[in-house]
Amino acid sequence: MGVTASTNKPLLNSLSGEVQSRPPFWLMRQAGRYLPEYREARANAGSFLDLCYNPELAEEVTLQPLRRYGMDAAILFADILLIPHALGQPLAYKEGEGPVLDPIRAATELGRLDVTDIHKTLDPVYETVARLSQSIPKDCTLIGFAGAPWTVATYMVEGRGSKDYAKIKHWAYSDPVGFDVLMDILVEATTAYLLKQVAAGAEVIQIFDTWAGVLPDNEFRKWSIEPTRRIVEGLRSQYPELPVIGFPKGVGGNIIDYVRETGVTAVSLDTGTPLDWAAREVQSLVPVQGNLDPMLLVSGGAAMEDRIRQIIDTFGKNPFIFNLGHGIVPQTPPENVARLAEIVRGD
Repeated sequence: MGVTASTNKPLLNSLSGEVQSRPPFWLMRQAGRYLPEYREARANAGSFLDLCYNPELAEEVTLQPLRRYGMDAAILFADILLIPHALGQPLAYKEGEGPVLDPIRAATELGRLDVTDIHKTLDPVYETVARLSQSIPKDCTLIGFAGAPWTVATYMVEGRGSKDYAKIKHWAYSDPVGFDVLMDILVEATTAYLLKQVAAGAEVIQIFDTWAGVLPDNEFRKWSIEPTRRIVEGLRSQYPELPVIGFPKGVGGNIIDYVRETGVTAVSLDTGTPLDWAAREVQSLVPVQGNLDPMLLVSGGAAMEDRIRQIIDTFGKNPFIFNLGHGIVPQTPPENVARLAEIVRGD
């Protein structure tokens, strides 16, 4: 699945199974607070949500890291929680707290969500995608994305980030039928959202299941693999060759079942995934993406450089995209990202 003919876009070629002289690269959260030009745009936007819903500014912050570092992909600047917001769940981003939602904790509260009118809220995001499809470099790939239903649901139910996921697990375990209704809503809304991104110009989709690793293995299949499979199936029903990258963070050996059962084109590896094991067991199935520790990008120096080279040496003999094992953190020195780009490109 994916692109079948060689293109002028290195990332698409890796996803189609080509081995290249050097791996294409991009970095999760490559647009963000570590860049002074992002902080300036963010200040001009007002709130974080205002930035996400302002096509001109969202385009600008998406392009910023490309200008500095020449990544092989641009990823749409948005947020995984735009889906619950579009469904009608109140959402705010509070300084020092992160996202805060008015929580939904039982099936009886699901009437607050309306899947029929999400595009009215999300239209500015599609405009951003359309603008980027014209403004990114010709050899750069445009990635659209969404959060996986399980991960988005954790925020919807907990009301914010969580350490133990007690409230969502209680609902999922004690009322699986009711919880399944929430997941159905999220599968439907996420599929519709991603289809609109592709129609606007996204060439690749990444699905972030950041909190998949908190699920026990029997529930992982039900709440992570199956909803993701349904989304991939829904996307491919309209775009049969669409490349989809899955990112089930923290799931260990369960990533093999995830790859085999979801239908993803490629899989993103978190920092904890052993390189040799992944090259042998995962990269033999699909192209892989990853997986430098974002904190090494903060510290820089020989430790960072050695690990970058080790990752490339391990995965570079087969289809591979260089990336991090999670997103860039705000305290990252921009010059360390520049050094990473030099090493990956072989400059």
